[in-house]
Amino acid sequence: MRRFLAALAIPLLAGAALAGCGSSSAKSASTSSSSGPDTNASVTASGLFGKAPSVTIPASKASSDLKVKTLIQGTGAAIASSDEFVGNYVVYTWDGTAHKQVGSTYATVPTLFTNPLLPGLQKAVVGQKVGSRILAVVPPKDGFGSTGNSQAGIKATTTLVFVIDVIKSYNGTDAAAGSQVSSGGGNLPTVTAPKAAGQAPTVKMPASSVKPPTKLQVQTLVKGSGAKVGKGQYLIVQYTGYIWRTGNVFDASWSRKAPFGFQIGAGQVIPGWDNGLAGQTVGSRVLLVIPPADGYGSAGASQAGIKGTDTLVFVVDILDAYPASASS
Repeated sequence: MRRFLAALAIPLLAGAALAGCGSSSAKSASTSSSSGPDTNASVTASGLFGKAPSVTIPASKASSDLKVKTLIQGTGAAIASSDEFVGNYVVYTWDGTAHKQVGSTYATVPTLFTNPLLPGLQKAVVGQKVGSRILAVVPPKDGFGSTGNSQAGIKATTTLVFVIDVIKSYNGTDAAAGSQVSSGGGNLPTVTAPKAAGQAPTVKMPASSVKPPTKLQVQTLVKGSGAKVGKGQYLIVQYTGYIWRTGNVFDASWSRKAPFGFQIGAGQVIPGWDNGLAGQTVGSRVLLVIPPADGYGSAGASQAGIKGTDTLVFVVDILDAYPASASS
C-alpha cells in the first residue's frame, strides 16, 4: 500500500504543531464545472479524525471535475505549496460504475506526503490547515493523465478518491531542537553546528591517517527532550550523508529542502540507520559512522559514488516519531 502512495508523486510535474480535531462542518470546492450530472460531488465520507473513514461512492460513472471537501476543519497552520506533511489516508480507484479501496495507512503508521504531489492532490491540500480531514475526488486529468500508472493499477480513465487526515506539516528548515552535548571528534568526524537556524551542520573527517571504525558508531550530538524512538515507528528526519574516504556529501535532505520519512526497523533504510537511531530521543541530532556491512554492503551504491569498501557518515536530525495509527 505504501508503494501506491509513492507512485502518487510525479517528479516530471513539477508539513506546525499537531492540531486537535476541529469542527465537522464540511466545506467544498470545485475547480471546474461540467454540463452533465456531477457525480463526483456526491462522494461522501464520515468518521473521526485519525480513524478510518467510511466512504460512500455512487454506483455510477465519475464526472470530470476535481472535487475537494474539508470534512473536518483543523486549527493548525496552513500548508504552503513547499511544505511536506504527515498524514493518514485512504484511497479508492473509481472505474466505470465500480470502485475499490487500494491503499490505507489507518491500521499501520502515517506517511509523509512529499512534493511534488499529483496535481489534484496539490490543489486539494495547499492552504488547508493542520488537523483537517480532506476529501478529494481526483479525475484523470488531475491525476495520472492519459497514461495512467500500470504499476499502481491505474488506467487512463481512473478517478481517484482520497480521504486525508493532516497531522503535521514540515518545511526544509526544520531541525533538531535539543541541547548540544557533543561535537564528535577524536577518531570520529567533527560536526559543527550551523551558524544560522534551519541550516545543515558541517562535517570534517579525521586526519587521513585515522582508519574508519569497523563497527557501527553512534554518538548523540544534540540531545532532544522528546520520547525515545522505537522500532516500528514512522520517523521524520533531516540528514546529510558523507563518504569517509572522500569527505564528500553524497545525499542530503537539506539540499532538497525536504525532510525524509521512513518506518524504522522495517528494512526501508540501511541497517546502520535502523540500529543506530533506535533508542534515540525525538529532537536529537545523531552522528552515525556506518561500516559497509551496515550500509550498502560489498555491492556499494555506484550511482552515489559509494564503493563496497566505503564507510559512511551521517548526521541525522530526528524531528518526530509517530506510532502506529497516530492522529492528534
